Amino acid sequence: MKIAVIGTGYVGLVTGVCLAETGNRVICVDKDNEKLERFRKGDPVIYEKNLAELLNHNLQKSRIEFTNDLKYAVENSEIIFFCLPTPQGDDGAADLKHVLEVAEQCGEILSQIKDKTYKIFVNKSTVPVGTAELVRQKIQSKAGDFPFDVVSNPEFLREGFAVEDFMKPDRIVIGISSEKAKELMKTLYEPFVRSGNPIYFMDEKSAEVTKYAANCFLATKITFMNEIANYCETVGANVDMVRIAMGADNRIGKRFLFPGIGFGGSCFPKDIKALQKSFKEANVESNVIDAVIETNEKQKLVLINKILKHFNQDIRGKRFALWGLAFKPETDDVREAPAFKIIDKILELGGKIVAYDPEAIENTKKVYGDKIEYAQDALSACKDADALIIATEWNEFRTPDFETMKNLMKEFVIFDGRNVFDNEKALKHKFVYYSIGRKPVLKEDLER
Repeated sequence: MKIAVIGTGYVGLVTGVCLAETGNRVICVDKDNEKLERFRKGDPVIYEKNLAELLNHNLQKSRIEFTNDLKYAVENSEIIFFCLPTPQGDDGAADLKHVLEVAEQCGEILSQIKDKTYKIFVNKSTVPVGTAELVRQKIQSKAGDFPFDVVSNPEFLREGFAVEDFMKPDRIVIGISSEKAKELMKTLYEPFVRSGNPIYFMDEKSAEVTKYAANCFLATKITFMNEIANYCETVGANVDMVRIAMGADNRIGKRFLFPGIGFGGSCFPKDIKALQKSFKEANVESNVIDAVIETNEKQKLVLINKILKHFNQDIRGKRFALWGLAFKPETDDVREAPAFKIIDKILELGGKIVAYDPEAIENTKKVYGDKIEYAQDALSACKDADALIIATEWNEFRTPDFETMKNLMKEFVIFDGRNVFDNEKALKHKFVYYSIGRKPVLKEDLER
């Protein structure tokens, strides 16, 4: 099939590359010429597992191309995906400016095409209820009698596993009101559900709500577990034991029960605030959503309270090694990263930061420049550090050389915001250890 993908950000590039991998001819459109040139050379710009390999494979097969010519892409495609940014506005709502602008431009292009062959426009971006109808109206206002449909097809891609999620989806959600569009979308996605995973066809509004509801439920699950962890720590329980026993209940499941320093990234924070705004616009109370947003912001600073208590409320001149900058492992995305909240607070209180992350240092430099130091590797960050903070649970952090760390650091203290280690390891290697939802290991424990 002939596909256009408008917008080559995280979702757009993954969508284009994966659709090309199943034999479709894909035209990716973006206004950023520098980025387009990097794509043409096989550089995906973002770090995402297996994406570079698939991009290069499909470039070699001439199944994917990159252009800034929207007219060319629309004219030469039968299905056009909108993978455009919907940033959070000042009021928390999703800003549809980019989506509606492109929809209007597409309508103008359709009005100039003599061969009126049916086309489908697909909203892949995360958008509030009613967006499919707004897009339809924008296109229709310019396109005249050109035959087209608008479909809602939200993405459910986890950063770090986006290629895997696209190629082997748990489910595909398609909001649709046309049998013709339904058959074409079914044909497009059949190669991805050969193992029997479902395609759910529904109305456009239900599809739009599904994306927000799914993300906000997962954010709620994380936040609930963080509150349980804080309670466990206060009363002397171990959140790991609680988490494991809870997860064994198949009504709850094991995933998203790991406590930490809050969620971040490009999706959960933005989506939950957009849904909160949508509730207000519909005059529906959003008590749970309100609580999740407030609690998550507090959780991002829970390590700061432990740090201040350990250092008698004064960290001026203290040097902190920080492992992890990305909001989660297997990505270089630092948007809404909890690590940044910690950095901001430590700098505000007069401390110093030496940071290391396997992938996210360049993106961090764009934010902090020379306000903090950057290390070549995890151990180098520990040199002369008064303490280590762990903000992202990269696998390479799980089995470090503790003896070398002990020799490098001024004081062998670890503040673990992702429970990478455990108390037994702290006792074995003789370091003071603060984690989330578990009793700390203090100096007196090491002396016993």
